[in-house]
Amino acid sequence: MSTQNNLPAEEKSAKSPINWVDFTKGLIKENPTLVGLLGMCPTLAITTMAQNGIGMGLATTFVLVCSNIVISLLKNVIPKAVRLPCFIVIIAGFVTFTGFILKGYFPALYDALGLYLELITVNCIILGRAEVFASKNSLVPSILDGLGMGIGFTGALFVMGSIREILGAGSWMGLQIPMTPLTIFIMPAGGFFVLGCIIAAVNKIAGKKPPKELGCHGCPNAESCTACAKGGENK
Repeated sequence: MSTQNNLPAEEKSAKSPINWVDFTKGLIKENPTLVGLLGMCPTLAITTMAQNGIGMGLATTFVLVCSNIVISLLKNVIPKAVRLPCFIVIIAGFVTFTGFILKGYFPALYDALGLYLELITVNCIILGRAEVFASKNSLVPSILDGLGMGIGFTGALFVMGSIREILGAGSWMGLQIPMTPLTIFIMPAGGFFVLGCIIAAVNKIAGKKPPKELGCHGCPNAESCTACAKGGENK
């Protein structure tokens, strides 16, 4: 029997030149917004319009893929003691480049995204993939991981922005829709409500169920957990 079947998922992707699981996992199963609940600030702030969601998603995808490429290539050069500052500098460079492109060629989108474009530098999605994946894997898996996570993030923003724009403004991508808009959907409360509904729908489609038992008894690491042992002693 091949020993590769017993390798962890991260090591498998490092050994396999192309592993499409690295790409598809970010679409639904490990969607950074709808499953990981990362990048909530731009998700709630700029999704009042569908085109803003696409713009932020594509900008984040570009930065995510490019930073994954550079970090994957330099993973053996960057000292472990300063890896996070190095990651932030690399990401900030691509964010600055993206800002110049949007300001020069898409000024309306640049103004709409505003401060949240610059905050891509410290977006948990990008930093998380740099630390967890790109710094431990080869080039091709890192590119696929960045694309999958970026497209999943873009899709979540687009769907959420479309729902909020249609219900809250009575329009979609510049097209007027004959309906009475409910302005609450373009307000923060409406954003939280739409996000919760989308997350519930994704969990239903994916068949995700809450744990049957909460607490230490439902944890697979309960036997080796010192906190659980101390809790048992205090009873």
